[in-house]
Amino acid sequence: MNMALLAAGIIVLLALRVPVAFALLGPCITYVTMNGQSLGLSMREVTGAIDSFPLLAVPLFILVGVIANHAGIADRLFDFALSVIGRIKGSLGYVNIGVSLGFSWMSGSALADAAGLGKVEVPAMVRKGYSKRFSVGITAASSLIGPVMPPSIPAVIYASIAAVSTGALFAASVVPAFLMAAGLAVAVFVWARRQSQLQAQPFDWARLRKATLRVLGPMLTPVIILGGILGGLFTPTEAAAVGAAYVLLLGMAYRKIRARDLGAILRDTAATTASITLILGASGLLAWILAREQVPAAVAELLLGFTDSQLVFLLLINVLLIFLGAVLEGTSVLVITVPILLPIAAEFGVDPLHFGVITIINLMIGLLTPPIGAVLYVLSPVTKLPVHEVFRGTAPFLIPLFAVLMLVTFVPSVVTFLPAALGL
Repeated sequence: MNMALLAAGIIVLLALRVPVAFALLGPCITYVTMNGQSLGLSMREVTGAIDSFPLLAVPLFILVGVIANHAGIADRLFDFALSVIGRIKGSLGYVNIGVSLGFSWMSGSALADAAGLGKVEVPAMVRKGYSKRFSVGITAASSLIGPVMPPSIPAVIYASIAAVSTGALFAASVVPAFLMAAGLAVAVFVWARRQSQLQAQPFDWARLRKATLRVLGPMLTPVIILGGILGGLFTPTEAAAVGAAYVLLLGMAYRKIRARDLGAILRDTAATTASITLILGASGLLAWILAREQVPAAVAELLLGFTDSQLVFLLLINVLLIFLGAVLEGTSVLVITVPILLPIAAEFGVDPLHFGVITIINLMIGLLTPPIGAVLYVLSPVTKLPVHEVFRGTAPFLIPLFAVLMLVTFVPSVVTFLPAALGL
């Protein structure tokens, strides 16, 4: 079985909407057996891909996000942000971005952000006179801040594959995440200027004091997680465990989580973790096949023969990753492409942290892009809008996101200066 048949099998299964992990596993196992290898080799490569201590942080960070959703932390962040900037025209658009930024310190998943915050933010915005299309669009776009701002699940996976420091990649992601928030805020400002029907609410000191007290506990979460990692107190895995315990205690203190809720929390965490782990395992087997067939070397030779310009290379990578992110699940794209593209990026003198942030932002933009566009499908049932309407609301916000991607691509210091300043 050659690579053409393998690729065709994967494409056909994906087109038939077979889950990504099985769409990869089926053709890969067929390839292994038809080339005289044992099924034991397949099992070894699948389990080897997930047998990694750093990857243990993934289910723990997922657990942090699930607990935060159950604990009602999104509501507290929403009330606080609204009490601070509610008097500004278009305030709920800025609040939407601010809440996603705050929630991103606890959840490294765009899907968790979109699902949890969408239920709070979209109805609140519609009640205040915002169009449903705009409300769902800014909610979808701002959810991408979560997987970029640490703690980030894609960053943990990339760091494990690329053998770079997770803490350094976390630090490298902070400025790009803030730039994404700033770009979306500019888009809201431009939109709000044309909306005469929007009404601001008067500033209320009493409400601000109450909201501030309610949000102090949740806002200590990033201090514990990131402060522990960057301060050398915890590994990312240990920080995730401490963060999960802290958020669980908050939920219990707020009486939002009781002992009977733990089963549902663990089931949600296990379901999400299982889907990611299956994809990682299947992608590990595919990565072995690609290496056996010397695909990375062939791709490197092709790119190096096409251009010797770092700028052109990065542009090609952006186009490739946006396309792959639009048609494949982000985790599988990371595991398949990073082992191939990272050595080539090194040939062009691209810093692995810089390349990692570029890769993650590209794949996150893919979450808003049909035909896969997972965030679109998450928000569709939440808002009762068809997927194409969700995308129409989201499309204008792709402009600032692409602008940030270009800035991060062409100005590496945006990514690298903070890790260097922290000595990571």
